[in-house]
Amino acid sequence: MKEQAQHKPEWLKVRLPKGRVFNRVQQLVQGQGLVTVCEQALCPNRGECWSHGTATFMVCGEVCTRACGFCATRTARPAPLDPTEPQKVAQAVANMNLEHTVVTMVTRDDLKDGAAGHIANTIRAIRAASPRTMIEVLVSDFNGNEEALETVMDARPHIFNHNVETVERLTPLVRFRAQYRRSLHVLERAGQMAPGMVETKSGIMLGLGETREELERTMDDLLEHGVRALTMGQYLRPSARHLPVIRYVRPEEFSELREIALAKGFEHVASGPLIRSSHHDANFRPDQKILNALHADLVRRGEISC
Repeated sequence: MKEQAQHKPEWLKVRLPKGRVFNRVQQLVQGQGLVTVCEQALCPNRGECWSHGTATFMVCGEVCTRACGFCATRTARPAPLDPTEPQKVAQAVANMNLEHTVVTMVTRDDLKDGAAGHIANTIRAIRAASPRTMIEVLVSDFNGNEEALETVMDARPHIFNHNVETVERLTPLVRFRAQYRRSLHVLERAGQMAPGMVETKSGIMLGLGETREELERTMDDLLEHGVRALTMGQYLRPSARHLPVIRYVRPEEFSELREIALAKGFEHVASGPLIRSSHHDANFRPDQKILNALHADLVRRGEISC
């Protein structure tokens, strides 16, 4: 894959992070020994999000068992899970008084359940510490392990997010060990395991060499598998060791793709050069019927009070 785009355009330049709220969030995260995807993935929105008092927490360690061609997270043999991490994340969410929090993870193929139990414990800890917070999880494919997926869904996140990342043709190049069709199946099964009680969501990176036809086919595939929330953003190369940027997509094209996705049937679409899977998620709320059904289920199970 030959890199065609050499210089980052003006619309991708961001301000350096600063400010009182940003510093408070940074101190809170570092003081608790937590990891955020904001830092690990070199997210271009870190300054903006942290300055608004929000952060996406990355659990299960700082190293990943996969070596995807786009990802800045380090690949190595992971350390054992920290059993205190779910409570630490929950306390940070409560201290920040978050209305919406995102919990993402490194892929843990070294564990039998892929760390699904750890994710479930984190969801439950957040709900206990901050019952009003909307919880979104952005997880791996668990190698298609349905028992692991059910463990996560039984903890009842509000939003289940798993990214297909790119179109089917490019998946073997972009996503190490991942399978496009398996990701679609995971998204579909997640919705089926909590019928009417969860929103499913996915994301696509642009600029890796995909065509417009392939993008629209991917949208159709996601819709056919029950996904109604979509993010689209520009792929940015973390280092010279990673996949090259083939094209920088202009902001107006992202706007056009958003309109196409909405016309196809997506209920929520965030599309822009700096959009990431968890960027501005506080603006996205599941349908009220879904929230009501989830609330009733959690009351029935005794996890929250009326």
